[in-house]
Amino acid sequence: MTHRPELQRSIGAVGFFALAFGSMIGVGWVTALGSWLSQAGPLGAAAAFLAGGLLMMVVGLCYAELTPMLPVAGGEVAYAYLSSGAGRSFLVGWALAFGYFAVCAFEAISVGWVLGLLIPGLDAWPLYSLEGSTVFASHLLLALVLTAAITWVNWVGARWAVRVQTAMTVVFGLITLMLVASGLLLGSTSNLEPLLPPEAPGGRLGGMLAVLVTAPFWFVGFDTIPQGAEEARGALPVRRLGALILVSICGAALFYVALIVSVSMAAPWRGLLDAPLPAAAAFESLLGGGALVRLVLLAALLGLLTSWNGFFLAGTRVVFALGRGRLVPPVLGSAHPRHGTPSAAVLVGGVLTLAGACLGRGALLAFVNVGSFCIAVAFLGVTLSFLKLRRTRPDLHRPWRLPAGLLVGRAAATGALLLTGCMLVPGSPAALAWPLEWAILLAVAVLGALLWLGAAGTRAATSTQERARLLLGPAGVSRPRP
Repeated sequence: MTHRPELQRSIGAVGFFALAFGSMIGVGWVTALGSWLSQAGPLGAAAAFLAGGLLMMVVGLCYAELTPMLPVAGGEVAYAYLSSGAGRSFLVGWALAFGYFAVCAFEAISVGWVLGLLIPGLDAWPLYSLEGSTVFASHLLLALVLTAAITWVNWVGARWAVRVQTAMTVVFGLITLMLVASGLLLGSTSNLEPLLPPEAPGGRLGGMLAVLVTAPFWFVGFDTIPQGAEEARGALPVRRLGALILVSICGAALFYVALIVSVSMAAPWRGLLDAPLPAAAAFESLLGGGALVRLVLLAALLGLLTSWNGFFLAGTRVVFALGRGRLVPPVLGSAHPRHGTPSAAVLVGGVLTLAGACLGRGALLAFVNVGSFCIAVAFLGVTLSFLKLRRTRPDLHRPWRLPAGLLVGRAAATGALLLTGCMLVPGSPAALAWPLEWAILLAVAVLGALLWLGAAGTRAATSTQERARLLLGPAGVSRPRP
């Protein structure tokens, strides 16, 4: 019988919430806020994030049933395998893994941008240009150092990764709470006018749609909980994992909406669109002083690091699950003998993150859009797995069963399908852009195909019963894929 590598159990309830919420809030509110407002205005952007939060809540309800049912690393890989077999399991897992690493690349690029505003002169040693933006050697060096640090923290154990995550999330929450409160209490509702931009590309509805389809990218993070479910402390009831997923989604939705409204009230929002960082410009205009701008940038830096660390942990667990199940080369499913971490997958995550950082600031929007597409594909796979398991495996033990599950699952699958369709239909305001975004998506597909083909021999030599045990845990032998 093949040895099944296992990960160390060290994550508690607070750690899971910090992973999920800290991953979702990220740095997008600093670097992408201008595009949200220019496309949809304050009302449209807030409505898009509310709608995105509701859609993610519907998807999250499916996760809330599946996660306690199969609390294993790379949960989506296990759900898809149990419902539909190795092929769909790989497609869902690889799409999700790239979505996570796309966020990591986004953060690795953004860190140079944010610190460049905190530290004058950091934009040094230009190397090349991409999509009209210069890539600086200093930014790449910074990305290398931080990628190495996050890789090391995740190499030595989830306990340390979660401790760092929790501390940064607490400090970030205190700073942003103060900033949002100042905008809501001291700002003016007249600054919100016009609520919708009359000149939005594709019309007002098209602008809102362009923001809405990126919701998977900004809200993804609640699903870091399923990725780390196997590492939950023994005293943590698995049922509570589902509740933590839903609470983190609600918290992120409230955060994004409150922030959009607060910034737009702090200063006339149309005057912020040309600012490098609209949130910092808004609060500086409201309260004055460069120290406040530095406070915003500090919050941005903390949000960047919490998001980066959380998605790095999640992405490596998905790659680990694919390797442990022999869906990709088994070396990727190995665990460190001392630290109990997915060591090979951690190294792969570091390499992919650094490779994405080399594309520079011109690729930020591309990583948002391609990452959103891949995450939406993975969410579609999860909701379809949920629906199929409800029909074909009613015998499975479900610590929490979603009321009206089939209705909720169909709504979630429809929403995910619409999001992916909007990004593929030519002429849609949310369509993937040629050539960079399609080139990145093609590279993802080619790399995935190479990994799949590279494990063909091992995959063929692994029986259905054995793969079920490797992917689903010891209980998997009694519930192989139908």
